[in-house]
Amino acid sequence: MAAMIFPLRQRTVSWHDPAEIRALARGKTGLEFLRAMLAGEIPPPPVAELVGMQVTEVEPGKVVFVLEPAEFHLNPNGVLHGGIAALICDTACGCAVTTELPPGETCATLEIKVNYLRPVGVGTERLTCTGTVLHFGRRSALSEAKLVDPRGKLVAHATSTLMLFPPEDPHGRPMTDLPAK
Repeated sequence: MAAMIFPLRQRTVSWHDPAEIRALARGKTGLEFLRAMLAGEIPPPPVAELVGMQVTEVEPGKVVFVLEPAEFHLNPNGVLHGGIAALICDTACGCAVTTELPPGETCATLEIKVNYLRPVGVGTERLTCTGTVLHFGRRSALSEAKLVDPRGKLVAHATSTLMLFPPEDPHGRPMTDLPAK
């Protein structure tokens, strides 16, 4: 019944094969990989295309992403869905850690804590999310993300613990666990 009363909106999303993106990362440090993405030499991952976020800055230990809130980002109350804020914060936290990784090493979020501080609607021009490494250890890292509106007001703050994974051999075994010759 609702579909007959309210017009249906549509959006088309295109993306690149994530396996091909991973292949382009081979042999690169995390910093080199993200800088190549920033330069347009490597396409963004599918999730970035889906949501519409873009990387705008990449430095050792720091990344910046932007997102322009759109109607499809909203919850039923007409404000940015908390999951979208968490997604961009998680991306910024993970990519900040990625800038510190040597070739072949990867990371994954173990835990993320997001504090939501103010609502954002469609009228907001552009949100900026800065991810920064707070601690980088042998097996894990700690990072934070600050999501701000165009006036610099904090919209959300996140902290994230990430696990670091060593490079793998062609059979998927960690290279650090290979027997010595």
